[in-house]
Amino acid sequence: MDCKQVAGTDQLNGKKKVFLVGNPNVGKSALFNALTGSYVTVSNYPGTTVDISSGTMKVGSHHEYALTDTPGMYSLSSITEEEAVSRRLVLTGKPDLVLHVVDSKNLERMLPLTFQLMESGLPVILVLNLYDEMLGCGMRLDIAHLEHDLGIPVVETVAVKGVGIENLRSSMVEVLEGKYLYDGSPR
Repeated sequence: MDCKQVAGTDQLNGKKKVFLVGNPNVGKSALFNALTGSYVTVSNYPGTTVDISSGTMKVGSHHEYALTDTPGMYSLSSITEEEAVSRRLVLTGKPDLVLHVVDSKNLERMLPLTFQLMESGLPVILVLNLYDEMLGCGMRLDIAHLEHDLGIPVVETVAVKGVGIENLRSSMVEVLEGKYLYDGSPR
């Protein structure tokens, strides 16, 4: 099944595809809304009751990408109907980029999915959402060190407040336009 039909983005018109992936309740939908603004299409995954949101994200006047907000999942080993749909989308939809959105406070618990996504050969940006809550708990992260160790871009955000969205957009452009090597350093 073609992801263009699945995600309701049959008019991709050559746009690069970006999928938002992550556990339930990590702020994927808030991030999706922050990146796409008001243009959103909600479609039902064929044969299921699972809804998929898709929309368009513009960065400046030169870059336009198709975004798909996948249902929440804990790993690529699917258990629920939602996880099975997300797994199918990610593994067969051929995204040009995956934004793995995590709850910063629970990073250790969420990194296994990051590793699975990376092992599947997909370009990944780790999005540390709810970053303000993590800081409010007295926790700190060395983002540069984490980025170096993982070899992928890491961006902290507070999606509901729009914090970090421009940094995420810049990182997305770097990856999607081939300006980022996956060894932890820009070209």
